[in-house]
Amino acid sequence: MTAAILQSNYIPWKGYFDIINTADVFIFYDHVQYTKNDWRNRNRIKTPQGSNWLSIPVRQFDLNQKIEETHVLNQEWRKKHWATLSNFYRKMPGFKLYKELIEPLYLNSEETNLSRINQTFIETIQQILGGTTKIYRSTELGLTEGKTQSLVDLCQKVGADTYLSGPAAKDYLDTPLFEAVGMQVKWMSYEGYPEYTQPFPPFDHAVSILDLIFCTGTEAKKYLKAFSGRL
Repeated sequence: MTAAILQSNYIPWKGYFDIINTADVFIFYDHVQYTKNDWRNRNRIKTPQGSNWLSIPVRQFDLNQKIEETHVLNQEWRKKHWATLSNFYRKMPGFKLYKELIEPLYLNSEETNLSRINQTFIETIQQILGGTTKIYRSTELGLTEGKTQSLVDLCQKVGADTYLSGPAAKDYLDTPLFEAVGMQVKWMSYEGYPEYTQPFPPFDHAVSILDLIFCTGTEAKKYLKAFSGRL
């Protein structure tokens, strides 16, 4: 069984969903420190001016504040983000198709906890993609100390024998801790993604999954490695 563990991100890019759907179990790692100007509260979409940010304003009262402790500053971002998405993607084939699922996440919610907001978006997008990976939260599994040791322990708690990690973690992941308990570490590759028809060229892979869903509609799964067999 393969487990993947990532911090919750706001409408994350397609690679995030490839990790989720390549694994058997996925864990939101939200008991760790919130990082400012990161993917936790923002992501990018295509606009006539290039790839621009959609950012959720949040309260940061302490540098040691955890992701699960982070709340939005106000609810004004909801209408603004949906209006922006509608403006730039309304003519794309997937927008009308999935509007009834995505729009309520913005306009029919008053959730203030950033982690829960992110998770709700991710779970809805999983529904659109047809993903079946079991999803947990790190806080519901029990926590231990240590940057890598906590990952090892979470994997063991869900019965995983393989840990799937993003390639950036190669610089700091202590792989011998996994090997010591008989667990294998595998690395996700983000190379070789095909392009699709985006508004406002040139093409940019590093944008929100909503770009892929709105632009390709029911064809979105074909552009993800986890569903297309291109792993």
